[in-house]
Parts: sequence; C-alpha cells; structure tokens
Amino acid sequence: MQHSTLMLKIKISPRSLSMFLIKTWRATAFGVYGYLNFTRNGFLEHAKNFKEEDMQKRIEGKNCIVTGANSGIGYATAEGLALRGATVYMVCRSKERGEAALSSIQSKTGNPNIHLESFQVCDLSSVNDIKSFTSRFSSKDVPVHVLVNNAGSLEQNRVVTPEGFETNFAVNVLGTYTMTELMLPLLEKAAPDARVITVSSGGMYSVPLTTDLQFSSGKFDGVEQYARNKRVQVALTEKWSEMYKEKAIGFYSMHPGWAETPGVTKSLPSFSERFAGKLRTSEEGADTVVWLALQPKEKLVPGAFYFDRAEAPKHLKFAATGGSHTAVDSIVANLRSMANLPPLN
Repeated sequence: MQHSTLMLKIKISPRSLSMFLIKTWRATAFGVYGYLNFTRNGFLEHAKNFKEEDMQKRIEGKNCIVTGANSGIGYATAEGLALRGATVYMVCRSKERGEAALSSIQSKTGNPNIHLESFQVCDLSSVNDIKSFTSRFSSKDVPVHVLVNNAGSLEQNRVVTPEGFETNFAVNVLGTYTMTELMLPLLEKAAPDARVITVSSGGMYSVPLTTDLQFSSGKFDGVEQYARNKRVQVALTEKWSEMYKEKAIGFYSMHPGWAETPGVTKSLPSFSERFAGKLRTSEEGADTVVWLALQPKEKLVPGAFYFDRAEAPKHLKFAATGGSHTAVDSIVANLRSMANLPPLN
C-alpha cells in the first residue's frame, strides 16, 4: 500500500479557518470582558462612579409599561419605577404570578398605581396576543412615557410556537418589535418625554447580526440563538432611533450584566452554579433600566447601548461584528411581514 494512502489528509479552507479563529476570539474576548465587568464585583466597581442624585427623581404621573414584570429584572424594574411614584402597567404571561408580583410591589412601595388587568396578561411569544393587548390598552388612550421591553426567552432546544415561530426569536425579537411598533401612537402622546428601553444581553457581543432569524441553518443552539436575538435588539434600537427621530421618542438598549434571576437559574443552571455568589442581584441588573427611565433625554445618546449607567460599546475589538448591522433593513422588512404589519413607506 502506498504511503500516501496511509496518510489522513485534513483539508481546511482559509475561509473556514478564519471563521473558526474569529469565533474563538469572540468567545474568549466575551468571556474575559464579561468576567471583569458583568459580575457583581464589576457592578460594585462601576457603582463608585454613580451619582446618587441621578436616582432621586420622582416621576409621578408618568405611565410606564414593563413586560415580563413578574420576576427577575422585570420585577425589579417595576418596583424601582413604582418607588419613584410612576404609574406602572405590568405585562405578564401568568395571571397568578403577575397578581402575586403586583401585590408584593404595592406592599413594598406603598404605591397604589400598579396595574395588572386581565388584558395585561399577554404571551409575548404570540403576535396575536400582543395585538390584542395593544388594542385593548390603546382604548385607555393614556400617554406611555416609558416602555420597557424586558420579557425574554432562552430555550435550549428548538421549540416552535403555535404561530409557527421559533420560541426564542418569537419572544426576544418578533414580540419586542411588534410591541414597540404598536405602542408608537401612545408613546407619541408622551413626546418629547417618551422613551423605549430594551433589555438586551452582553451575550450579543459574541455574535454578529444575522438574517437567519430563526436559526434555520446548522445545528440549533439555544444559547447562540439567544445571543443572536439580543444582537438584533441592539440593531433595532439603532434603526428605531433613526427612523422615528422626528417623533421625539428616545430609543435605548442596555444590558444588565450577569444577574441571578429565576430565568437564568432555569435556562443556564451550570452557569448559575459556576458563578454562585458572584452574580448580580436582580435590583443591580435593573439599575440601568431605572436610570434610563429617570434621566433627562438630553443626557442620553439616541440609539445607544448602555451598561452600568454609561454608554457602552456595541462591538468588542477585533470581533468582526461591526459591519453586520447593515443587514437590519432586511430584518425589519421580514419582521413586518411576519407580524402582518403594513410595509414602511
């Protein structure tokens, strides 16, 4: 047998090798950057630069909607806004958990203006549910000063909703997009003080923007899909800010760092165990959401990404994700079609 037939030849194309190296760098850079900044120690270090007066503003008479408000960062956000006198509308999937959270927040804050009505029970993975919710809420004809897109999903396995969408995408991207677009008329009523705050994730640093919204290509990976979804949220925030600047609505995205929430414990049990005692509290994770809701808009950068009360980069160095945001226009067109919203002019 000839020697050449005994050799195992492995051919790797330059493109494949390049992509492998880039992916490896992204994961490594994200891990190091995250460990140094996203843990509780990172929050305590950054908090040395916080200004106490930034969080002392009262917002009586301001109407705030918080999705996914019954636990974790959503609950802490609703409580933080309620403490400062806001009228808070909690949007939850479960009536029972929502009512328990409502009662708890009213008891802790002494603020009676916290609401969870029957139509505010809404499954954010369902476009039809969101349309039903926004239609009924719009009948109140109240200005919406703050919309917090907090509800999120991290399913490890591919699960398809009754409407035919991959679940993580349905909640994190399609649900967030549909809710925001349908709330625009009520947000305009609160202009120029209206703002939309979308809770993203530092995980988005590990991926570029992709038009494969439902992870149709390759083996499904729930954690990567979640990161992809969160990258879309940041790109959408940029796009909204650009598209609707004449409406005087502020659009901002943020990420809470690595917080110990029921969602993280359920979706990422090994991560929770590995970082036990090092993760942020829900209140620390929600701190920047509340901060963004309280600041004068002239102090904030339209379309920016925030972390620990400061504007943060949207891309890590040498991660080759920066140019990917050019795909956002085609993504918006797809989302409008999926949600059966009229095309943009």
